[in-house]
Amino acid sequence: MNIRGLLLCGGRSSRYGSDKLLATLPDGVPLGVRSAANLIAGVGNAIAIVPRGARELRERLEGTGCAVLESERAARGMGASLAALIERTRSADGWIVALGDMPLVSPATIAAVRAALEAGARVAAPTALAGGRHGHPVGFAAALGDELAALDGDAGARAIVERHSLGLVTVPTGDAGIFVDLDTPEALAALGI
Repeated sequence: MNIRGLLLCGGRSSRYGSDKLLATLPDGVPLGVRSAANLIAGVGNAIAIVPRGARELRERLEGTGCAVLESERAARGMGASLAALIERTRSADGWIVALGDMPLVSPATIAAVRAALEAGARVAAPTALAGGRHGHPVGFAAALGDELAALDGDAGARAIVERHSLGLVTVPTGDAGIFVDLDTPEALAALGI
């Protein structure tokens, strides 16, 4: 199946104070680069959306083998960014939507979401073993392409997941990275890794 990995890297990093996707993890790898590498390892491919003029981020992502879509739609928010990526990859059999500021999601978790889509899931999401809370990334079947392409503004795909909750396949995991969103320098410093 042609499952595409979509990486949302279009945010303004307003809570971070600088381009957080270029901030480095303790091992020296930028957040966005690690997120792209993990997505590629889990799905087999990735395409990221970045704001127009984000040259350094674009180059770093391309260095991982990640395709990059530079678009003014990134400035309109997460929904607009996701819609732009869906339009670019419309022939796919499904998509796994990952966030550039969540670099700790294991490639094995991403691969498990892909496997759920390949097995026929309409929506698939990793879920904590304890408590059952859903995390990222989320997989969507091609049947949801029109709904995803209609997104705009900063509202992401949460409403689509909720509308199709009966078709949601949960992927149980002990991967704490499905909840680690690094929005501030303090969050990065608190990693302790």
